[in-house]
Amino acid sequence: MQKIYYLSTCDTCKRILKEWQPLPETLTLQDIKKEPINQTELEALQSLTGSYEALFNKRSQLYKHRNLKEQTLSEVDIKNLILDHYTFLKRPVLLLDDVAFVGNSKKTVEEAKKALHG
Repeated sequence: MQKIYYLSTCDTCKRILKEWQPLPETLTLQDIKKEPINQTELEALQSLTGSYEALFNKRSQLYKHRNLKEQTLSEVDIKNLILDHYTFLKRPVLLLDDVAFVGNSKKTVEEAKKALHG
């Protein structure tokens, strides 16, 4: 499966998607606000990244608002938070078959671009 999980209202996601152009026609775009990630998709990403924490966005406003930094979150807690609200998924997430590129660090964006365009 080839897919990008992103947020259409996120300026960072828009910039990165532009940088990754042209996108392969086989790639599906999923705006996680309009079509939230489901449990099956999340579990598949977790199996590729090794943890739900690797998929968790600690820079989210809700993370700060709910004082989650003060709590000890288990993998199950993190999974449930991501399923509960789209903002907790670190983005964008590029899924290319059996490899996932998660987040917007410069290194990750570059590695994803190389994987997309060789």
